[in-house]
Amino acid sequence: MTVVFSNSKAAVWNTIQVALQQTGFVVAEVTALDKKQGSFQQVMSPNTVKQDLVISVYKPNGGLEQRFAERGATPESAWDFVQTHLKQLSVTKARDGELEFIVERDPRRIYDRMVAWFVRHDAPVPLSSDEFLSGLRSRFHEIDGMVFLPEQVAEYDKKRAQMAQAPQMELFVSDERSAIDWLTEFLKKRPSTYQEIHPEFTKQLGAGWRKHEAKPELAALLEDNFLKYEGSGDVPSQIHSYLSTNHKDLRGLEKSNPRLVAKAKDRWFVPDPNKAQDLEKKREKALLKEFETYLAFTGRKLKEFRLEVLRAGFKAAWVNKDYQTIIKLAQKIPEASLQEDEQLLMWYDHALTRTEADA
Repeated sequence: MTVVFSNSKAAVWNTIQVALQQTGFVVAEVTALDKKQGSFQQVMSPNTVKQDLVISVYKPNGGLEQRFAERGATPESAWDFVQTHLKQLSVTKARDGELEFIVERDPRRIYDRMVAWFVRHDAPVPLSSDEFLSGLRSRFHEIDGMVFLPEQVAEYDKKRAQMAQAPQMELFVSDERSAIDWLTEFLKKRPSTYQEIHPEFTKQLGAGWRKHEAKPELAALLEDNFLKYEGSGDVPSQIHSYLSTNHKDLRGLEKSNPRLVAKAKDRWFVPDPNKAQDLEKKREKALLKEFETYLAFTGRKLKEFRLEVLRAGFKAAWVNKDYQTIIKLAQKIPEASLQEDEQLLMWYDHALTRTEADA
């Protein structure tokens, strides 16, 4: 099914998306429809949205529901969903002679769709974020930051060979999660020291920051999500690859070479999947601890908070079937913040549904 609508509020889009998911649909694509000739209101009013949103959704067939009923909430069910989902997504999209980045093929977006699938079935999510991302890379093909089925690779490569450059994902830093994503992309390309990262990161924290979202310290984001080479032992391969590629005098050196070690010292880098899982567990524990302080808040509304803390807390409460905690905390944040965050709205909406069903 394809839904076309026009509205400038994120809350409206999120409400429609959650409603679609609750009735069994999975979102495959969201694009803007430029009709060239707008309606009378669109043409005459300066405040109306000039483009309509197009949401393409599908209901899985081919036995996915039956296999889920037989297996339950297992990792195999998660990978079965991913296999089905990737078949439904566009393999390539081009505009003005350039390939576009397909957002729905981004690993984290696929994880979000998988989570929504399990939540709709009132089932626990069988994989953590990093377990999922690690498994995704070992089971499927990741090209230009997008995930493909083996049989889709040839089609993408053929189209990619006709283009001058690879598609680029647009990253708009508006909250802690998108800040982490920006740092991940930055450090993948260029493992750097804090002093090198800081000015580039500061440029990203502009006017688009969410109103009630607490601005995180760069040092805390790096400490919780990345690794720093302290100068002992061999230089990590991520840093070694960057330095040997960008510094002629460091090419061909062993990872233990003193000159390479000196240049690599104090550089932050993206950890490999195994270490990333350890960091994720440590970070989730800290997020849930902070969530407890939100629950203990006695005022009417939280004026500032971390969306990552709320997402982690809502997810943990859902796993424990503690729907009242989700509802209680949702009442402590501004309505707009709840409605404008797809994940929070999903957990809250399903918690309400389950509470009403149990009444």
